[in-house]
Amino acid sequence: RLRKQHHYGLGRIYEMVINNDPCYAYLQESNALVDQKLVIAHVYAHCDFFKNNLWFGQTNRKMMDEMANHSTRVRKHIERQGYDVVERWLDVCISLEDQIDPYSVFMKREASRSDPAPKPDVKGPSRFAAKDYMDRWINPPAIIEAEEKKRQDELAKFKHANPLKPTRDVLSYLIENARLEDWQADCLAIIREEAYYFAPQGMTKVMNEGWATYWHSKLMTTHFLESSEVIDYADHHSGTVHMPPGGFNPYKIGVEMFRDIEDRWNKGKFGPEYDRADQLGEKGRWDKGLGLGREKIFEVRRLYNDVMFIDEFMTDEFIDKHRYYQYGRDPHTGQLRIVSRDPQRIRQSLMYRLTNLGRPFIYVVDGNYANRGELYLAHQHNGMDIEIKYAVETLKNLHKVWQRPCHLQARIDDDTMLFSFDGTQAKQQTIREDTSKPAHEVG
Repeated sequence: RLRKQHHYGLGRIYEMVINNDPCYAYLQESNALVDQKLVIAHVYAHCDFFKNNLWFGQTNRKMMDEMANHSTRVRKHIERQGYDVVERWLDVCISLEDQIDPYSVFMKREASRSDPAPKPDVKGPSRFAAKDYMDRWINPPAIIEAEEKKRQDELAKFKHANPLKPTRDVLSYLIENARLEDWQADCLAIIREEAYYFAPQGMTKVMNEGWATYWHSKLMTTHFLESSEVIDYADHHSGTVHMPPGGFNPYKIGVEMFRDIEDRWNKGKFGPEYDRADQLGEKGRWDKGLGLGREKIFEVRRLYNDVMFIDEFMTDEFIDKHRYYQYGRDPHTGQLRIVSRDPQRIRQSLMYRLTNLGRPFIYVVDGNYANRGELYLAHQHNGMDIEIKYAVETLKNLHKVWQRPCHLQARIDDDTMLFSFDGTQAKQQTIREDTSKPAHEVG
């Protein structure tokens, strides 16, 4: 695709760098020398980020070899099953590739059957305090027996629950529990492994591009540029960091935040003393000459991901300085106008966009829903609703993997909805008290 865009003049290939050991980077032969210098400086910073950022610590450093192995395995499946069959199956797998748990590589999440199971929160029959001679009227035996039976049914359902607790790694659950042929499970495992390889890049997009832009700017302007190249470099760099009002450019946001952090730690603009400083001019003149900026940005590069980065370092002053406000179209004039200057709202909106790459959190909560072998997933609502059309399409592809009816619980506005697909028909209903409950629930 990139080659075709370049060939037909629809775009230019500036950088291609691969997280590996060693890292691989490529230069487009037809690019001008000033562009080659810029790309070299830029991708070296990417390589530094890959090697040193905590969130890349668990990635496969020999992924080039691993992907070659994946290619060989897929070709063998094509030889045996046919090209069209494998291609259609890979399309299904790729449509589910984001249903993983990026944090699971840092901790043990799924308990084994030999581990002590968590105790269910199932309460016994409700009894009211009463004298012995009044007990049969205050606490009717029939009601007590019905509540106890309901309790025992809930305990039995929990005892045989699969999974033992809600699991966010949907792909892993499907690989282990769906009725797949070996070649199908292998393709799904390949997609899952590659999804985990790329996950840290999605979690650190703003930081990674900001870091690379910071260093290519620093190196080009202090070491690499010839006087005859300044105009071309400035033109290309400005295009890279351009961000219109209301836009989102990770290069621009990232580099400006790293520069802001460096400036603040050089001048000591942090800590309780600075926070208590008079707002009328004192903060603007603040400079303790600490010179800790370079050390701090390397620390940030090592420890943070995008959500942590925005949450901690996108200050109110930064938002005002760069006019990073929320914009919308005026319904009467069609002109772009500011709709919010609230720093907390702006940060929150951006973190929603970056958390889980802006995708909903989906958990497997029951692999034997209603004791019919049906798959039940639940959306953990974190302030962001799911889009109904994508939910239905996802269920259709899940059905191709699970081969039995699939359900997705999600909150839409103030209602909790259940979307279902049985292989022929998609439907949705509002979940009520009498709706059959899955083995687990998520908030």
